[in-house]
Order: sequence, then C-alpha cells, then structure tokens
Amino acid sequence: MLLKTACLLLGVAAMLCTVAFRNDERSRKGGAEYTSDGQLTVPERYREWIYLSSGFDMSYNPSAQASGHHMFDNVFANPEAYKIFVETGTWPDGTMLALEIRGAEGRGSINRSGNYQSTDVTGLEVHVKDSARFPGNWAFFGFSGNKTAKMIPRTADCYSCHAEHAAVDTTFVQFYPTLLPVAKSKRVFSAAYLREGGSGKQ
Repeated sequence: MLLKTACLLLGVAAMLCTVAFRNDERSRKGGAEYTSDGQLTVPERYREWIYLSSGFDMSYNPSAQASGHHMFDNVFANPEAYKIFVETGTWPDGTMLALEIRGAEGRGSINRSGNYQSTDVTGLEVHVKDSARFPGNWAFFGFSGNKTAKMIPRTADCYSCHAEHAAVDTTFVQFYPTLLPVAKSKRVFSAAYLREGGSGKQ
C-alpha cells in the first residue's frame, strides 16, 4: 500500500513538473495567454525573446519633440515568429511583438554625454497576430503595470497608423535593421510603404 501511495505521489509530482515546465517554456517563447474575459496576460519573460531594435525619442506625433521628455523603446519578437519571418518574410499566427518603453538618463556614473536607459519600465505594449481571434488579424494591448490588459479598441490611431505606414503586414519592419533586408529579399513590402517611397535602404 505504501509503495502504491509513493508511486502515485511521484506520478503526480512528475505531472506537475511537466506542466510547470511547459508553462515556463511557453512564457519564455512567447505563446499568448488570455484570461476568461479575453484579456492578454503580460508575457513576463519577453526580454528573453529575439531583440529587434531600439529607438530614441521616436514618436509619430509632431508635437512630441516639444515635451523635452526623452525615452528609449526596445522591441522584441517571440522566437518562433522571428524564425518564420526570417525564413519566409511573413509573420505567422501566434506572433507577439513587445514594445518596451524606458526613460533616458543623461548623467550617471562616468557618463558625461549621450543617453542610456533607465532601469524603470514606463510602458509596455504588445502587438499580437491571431487571425481567428482578431478582426484584421492583429491586436494591440497596453500594459500599465498590470498583469493583464484589454485589447486596445480598433478605433484607436495605432491601428490606422500601422495599416497606412508599416512596411510589412502592419508591422514597422522598416525600423528593424535585421529584418528589413529579409523583407526586401522576399519582396513583401506593403503597397502603402512603397507608395511612401520605402525601399529597404534605411
């Protein structure tokens, strides 16, 4: 009886370890997870994804430069999606792009010029592709220190901006130096991007 109980407990422990490992792997790789009411769960380990680029004081709002507030943005893609994009030039369902915002610091330690990133994350936005779940295939989610986020309504400017100016499939590949040559070689630039004079030479 004791042997059977021990075997049962070991079996349960093994099952729990397997589930935990799978969840950890999913979190690391970037599989989207949702709450019962459709909110996206924050991908805690997005910084272990593939790093695409950083921008400094980038904004699509002409009045933003007047604020005097400096910031960095860092972009990461889940590994599975990145691999498929490099191979095909297309983003598959399940793609997640994380945009992390950090403040810019000017003076600290031995630094006397230029800027470096603050340790504080001031914003996180995740762009998810799921053609079965979202009209238009893509959705944006903005996190403000919370563990979950509702989908940003499709009436928001981010959707129309990405549709009208993004280089590939409503994503700003024109700002990702390792992916822009891929998009050019695969000839996958959007018509809108080409109309604006995009050529892949940035």
